Amino acid sequence: LLAKAGTVIGDYDLIEANEAFASQALANGAGLDWDWDRVNVNGGAIALGHPIGASGARVLTTLLYALKDRNLHSGLATLCLGGGDAVALSVSREN
Repeated sequence: LLAKAGTVIGDYDLIEANEAFASQALANGAGLDWDWDRVNVNGGAIALGHPIGASGARVLTTLLYALKDRNLHSGLATLCLGGGDAVALSVSREN
């Protein structure tokens, strides 16, 4: 996604990551050099839950409200999937 969007991780005000497993979240964060102060600012999937079939909606909705509440502009939503797959979505908010 970063290459397709022409962005780097630092371009995003907030990141909402569906970290169903702490070790996976730590590895992803280390590999992508996340600023942990901008990741899952209201708690992540371990704290809030990751309901089967609804994680994408939960992650995106949490990210959109966090951007709105903080008057921030851009966010990155990520989800791990079964079999080692993953998806990510870049969003921006108009002022």
